[in-house]
Amino acid sequence: MNFIVIVSVAVVLFALRFAKLNALGWAVAWWVGVYICFRYGVVPPVPASIMSMYMFIVTLVLVAYVSAAHDRMKEVTDSLIAFFVNPKYKIALGLSLLLLPVLVAFQVYTGMTSQPQPPISGRTVHPPPPGNISFQGKQIDLLTVHNPYRDLADSDPQAFSAHVNAGRSIYYQNCVYCHGDNMEGDGMFAHGFDPIPANFQDPTTIAMLQESYLFWRIAKGAPGLPSESTPWFSAMPAWETFLSEEEIWDVILFLYDYTGQLPRASEEVH
Repeated sequence: MNFIVIVSVAVVLFALRFAKLNALGWAVAWWVGVYICFRYGVVPPVPASIMSMYMFIVTLVLVAYVSAAHDRMKEVTDSLIAFFVNPKYKIALGLSLLLLPVLVAFQVYTGMTSQPQPPISGRTVHPPPPGNISFQGKQIDLLTVHNPYRDLADSDPQAFSAHVNAGRSIYYQNCVYCHGDNMEGDGMFAHGFDPIPANFQDPTTIAMLQESYLFWRIAKGAPGLPSESTPWFSAMPAWETFLSEEEIWDVILFLYDYTGQLPRASEEVH
């Protein structure tokens, strides 16, 4: 989060309390404030498609708030009617009617004519992991840790199956929206990201990685990516905030089980 942007917006909204804005002015101020927070206050940046969805929801909320009370609704309608019929707003109205189509046309034109730009620096899709990470107050050595439930595949198949099924539930409750029903990186939100989520069915993805690597990437999400992976517009959260250590290992078991892949074998570190 960019706290400077968030705090600045909060200060401006607080200061506007002394400007005696009507309901329409407050609705516009809150819409602009929320847009600035999402657009410039969130790191990594929110994908454009997700941004549009968020602002549509914000618009609906503000409309519901304004229309929920007769006095607020009357303030808004009176302000709009005055803007369109009061002669003192004639110049502002004319400029609005002129500028709005121009802004829309300019947005469409720039979107159609802009050339794709290469990233300002090289991007590593699978950056080297750190030696160790802190997970919910616990230190985990990524060089030596292994999935504690992997060996159950041979020693206790029934218990192993239970962990895989638990991972299945976790995946379809949390991960399917981006990574897709078949783990091909084509979930409903996938194309809002740059690059799109990895295709786990591709043998060049998780089959080339150790399970400790997946644990790191799932636990830390996009905020935990090192600088060599930027620019990166993934909105993947740090799942350590929502999932336990066992749940992350379970979902990793499910990823490999569903795709028929095996994790890369551990290597000795000298």
